[in-house]
Amino acid sequence: MIGAETEILAAILLAAFGSLRTTGDYKEKLIIFTRFPKPGETKTRLIPLLGEGGAAALHREMTSHIVKEAKTLMKTCPPAVEIRYDGGSERLMRDWLGPDYTYRHQGGGDLGRRMFFALEEAFSEGMNRVVLVGTDIPGLNGIIIETAMQELLGNDLVLGPATDGGYYLIGLNRPPNRALFTGISWGTGTVLAATLRIAKEYGFSTALVETLSDVDRPEDVELLGQSGNANTCKEDAESTARMSGRISVIIPTLNEESCLGDCLASVMAIQDVEVVIVDGGSTDKTVEMAKGLGVKVIRGPKGRALQMNLGATHAIGDILVFLHADTRLPECWANHVRHELDRPNTSAGAFGLRIEGSLPGLRFIEKLANVRSTKLEIPYGDQAIFIRAELFHRIGAFKDLPVMEDFELVQRLKRIGRIRIAPATVFTSSRRWEKQGIWLTTAIHQAIIIAYMLGVPPKWLARLRQTSSTNLPPNG
Repeated sequence: MIGAETEILAAILLAAFGSLRTTGDYKEKLIIFTRFPKPGETKTRLIPLLGEGGAAALHREMTSHIVKEAKTLMKTCPPAVEIRYDGGSERLMRDWLGPDYTYRHQGGGDLGRRMFFALEEAFSEGMNRVVLVGTDIPGLNGIIIETAMQELLGNDLVLGPATDGGYYLIGLNRPPNRALFTGISWGTGTVLAATLRIAKEYGFSTALVETLSDVDRPEDVELLGQSGNANTCKEDAESTARMSGRISVIIPTLNEESCLGDCLASVMAIQDVEVVIVDGGSTDKTVEMAKGLGVKVIRGPKGRALQMNLGATHAIGDILVFLHADTRLPECWANHVRHELDRPNTSAGAFGLRIEGSLPGLRFIEKLANVRSTKLEIPYGDQAIFIRAELFHRIGAFKDLPVMEDFELVQRLKRIGRIRIAPATVFTSSRRWEKQGIWLTTAIHQAIIIAYMLGVPPKWLARLRQTSSTNLPPNG
């Protein structure tokens, strides 16, 4: 009976604390430290076991788990949630994890310096309680985060001990003392003990929440299964690995330095993929940027069709993906490509379309494009058309046209088999619509299609197209 009374009293106290914390004068923030899951740069100690792509996929899944827990917490006793990332870009992080959070780069320096400035900035914004967590703890959940927030009502500092001697969570109810984050041998088994010693020295009242294990070494991987977090992208990768066919992604470029980085990051989130940049004479840093990322760069004549055909002749993949430089591929995109091409009676495929930006009318344009591609099986080039290399070369590649090269290729492919649209969307730039306006640009594009089908020479249509792309890169 005493145990039941204790549970009831605890529930009452939790409700009271929750009521206090939701008042307008009480502000809390949860900071999540993570990084963009680029293969080769993420969870590097797990690469010998999982490979570069598997290690990145595992990190992606663990981060998604923590973010989902945070989202659930936001519904019950909402803290502000901020994602501090390393690698990638804000746009890539937002596309991956969603728009409900604040995104900021972690900045430079060691882990201690980055945590200190993240916490300091949160308190400078008027926060009363701030909890910072990592993303490599499969057992971390909203209940533990909520408990840490409650402990800060009566303690200056709260820590979540990790079994390896570090900590996975730190919370404060006042601006951070730099001493807590300096002189610490990060990544060793002395982190927690050293932090507790410094806290005692500076008079911090301290509480500990549940001790958990992280996933950082090959022997830790089994913890993910024990925690109930399934790595769906990894599972998909394992099943598609049995399908034959290396993928080559061919990207025609001409002065694309403003968007190429995000495009390549989305491509290179998958391991064992060849990337071929075919540049048509860029005068900006496009080529330098691509080479800096270790991507194969070929210089060729200007013209999207010519550039893509040249890239296809240099590609070694059994599957070709033709990608515009202002377009980003979705998560686990290679799985979708292999799955669609493995379906019976399939000649090629593409993705659904999502146009960046919030201009009125863009969602309507998206809907029309997706209906066209799914119902009529006519995707355009900005939807990342993919095809097996053998078939691409057998049917004669892209025709040397100044416009409509993608439309013409798709018409030939439809006579051979189905054009499949993967259940995932690419993100493409809205710059074409922003320049001349949505409706004028759309009208010009539709006029070009109608004129082409009526037999108007493509070189005349190219002149019409230029009116909707003035001051844009020719490959835009």
